[in-house]
Amino acid sequence: MPRLPVISGDEFTKAVCKTGYVWDHTEGSHMILLHPSGRRLSVPRHAELGRGLLRALIKDAGLSRQEFIRLLRE
Repeated sequence: MPRLPVISGDEFTKAVCKTGYVWDHTEGSHMILLHPSGRRLSVPRHAELGRGLLRALIKDAGLSRQEFIRLLRE
């Protein structure tokens, strides 16, 4: 399984927006994203997301690692 890259919160947001998530609002330093299915993500606007946090966000978005890495490369 490929290792997850070190990315920023903004890069994560760009990738998951390709799956239907849209920016709703910002609370402090967190972007709130909504999906038509009702899912809600809170993504910190950090320069680097820790790998554990990135794994949790990918899971919360309903994606697999392979799907997420493919979205990053598109």
